Amino acid sequence: MDKDRIQGKVKDIAGRVERQTGEWTGDTEKQVHGAAKQVEGKVQNAWGKAKDAGKEAAEKNRAEHEKEEKSKAAHRG
Repeated sequence: MDKDRIQGKVKDIAGRVERQTGEWTGDTEKQVHGAAKQVEGKVQNAWGKAKDAGKEAAEKNRAEHEKEEKSKAAHRG
């Protein structure tokens, strides 16, 4: 799991707590700041997911390539 996914989730949760606290106390500034932190966390989490998907695709491609090369070598040898 990419570190951006973890850090993003932490920011999302912290922002949600801050926003909710602002709602309970009537602090509009805290609500807005918390909501902004949530969005930042969600974006960072999505970026981490995209990086993980890219790594998985590259690994799958590499494994398939190695399998093909072994198959070709077996047919030649």
